Amino acid sequence: MSQQVSRAATDGMGGRPDRLTVLAFLGDPATEQVLRDGLGDMPANGMDIRRGTVRTAIAAMAKMQTPEVLIVDIAGEEQPLHALGELSDVVEPGVRVLVIGDTDDVDFYRHITRGMGVMEYIFKPITREAVARHFAPLITRKTIGQEVTRGGRVIAVLGARGGVGSTTIAGNLSWLLGVMAKRHTVFVESDIHMGSGALLLGGKTGPGLRMALETPDRIDPLFVERAAQPVAERLQVLASEEKLTEPLHYAPGAARRLIEALRIRYNFIILDVPFLPMQCNRELIEFAHHRVIVMDPTLASVRDTLRLLGLPNGPWQPQSPTIVLNRQGRPGGLTRKQIEEALKVKIDIVIPDIPKQLNESASFGEPAIATKGPFRQAIVDLSREIGFVANRDDSMIDGTAQLTSVGGIFKMLGFSKG
Repeated sequence: MSQQVSRAATDGMGGRPDRLTVLAFLGDPATEQVLRDGLGDMPANGMDIRRGTVRTAIAAMAKMQTPEVLIVDIAGEEQPLHALGELSDVVEPGVRVLVIGDTDDVDFYRHITRGMGVMEYIFKPITREAVARHFAPLITRKTIGQEVTRGGRVIAVLGARGGVGSTTIAGNLSWLLGVMAKRHTVFVESDIHMGSGALLLGGKTGPGLRMALETPDRIDPLFVERAAQPVAERLQVLASEEKLTEPLHYAPGAARRLIEALRIRYNFIILDVPFLPMQCNRELIEFAHHRVIVMDPTLASVRDTLRLLGLPNGPWQPQSPTIVLNRQGRPGGLTRKQIEEALKVKIDIVIPDIPKQLNESASFGEPAIATKGPFRQAIVDLSREIGFVANRDDSMIDGTAQLTSVGGIFKMLGFSKG
């Protein structure tokens, strides 16, 4: 592979229309499913995923035409560097090689990407977000601008309809990131009249959010610093509680300007956006990096989830939304299989029906994630889906959070404030 791999990718070499875009050799079905979901129909000339290891790839490449992009799984390989060296002897110089493994070592990442010409490396368990962010641009040759990668990460949490639990999930995700993982996090509630997220987190409301959405010329770092109300050392809330008789007079473009200001200050901006056809909400959804759709096991929720899935991706969104099925197992509700058949997509995160725990949490103003159990695990899983990259000392989250991509450490400056 050497440095020819990188040069070929940047010079546009090897783009013959007659050869397969992506050929992957993966060692387990879970990784295969995530790769399919993360790439979707991005590969122009198709994608072929086969079960196997890097040794399988070496044997196959010695007999067949090299694809434009070759993805190999080195997990479990005793001598991965030697195996990658052998692979370089049987592939054409212009191939873009992407590697999946089980080593979370920065020196290893540097060695194979800088010294051996591997284009990118992520390690297991991989997520759709990691695949879409780190692999997809190298497959489609569409670079991600600095305005996307520099600064905090914006997550829009949408309820398919009212009452499905999106505010609870957004609030607890914010608590995980800001309090438990100690990342600078702000919870933004776009419903300035009836929102309950600040109440859930024990934070205060104020006039700042409304002022930002109505008079965006006032938005600057100092304004953001004063408008957001503290919940904990690294968790703040930006929410209002306006009179029902005073409608919002939204200034077009204010949502994006607010997001840009927040990204300078925070690692994560969690937006709680109700499913209402308002210009403010549309802009918040459009300029998020990742959308999370929360639904419950009802027919109406399935219908509205389909409508949300039909929205086009925004300019900062390389992957499809994450779907969270809340209150699964509720008496009289649809089954997961029925919902997936109706949506024609897989559910990413499932939260069981645990009304006692969540009702007590809402009543006493204590995040439900503080208690170990399936709800906390679901929020931890969701944090991985939306791009949370944990340091090695983040084992306090039940020992479950871990690095998603070693390469992401160097690329996502928004995570540098920890």
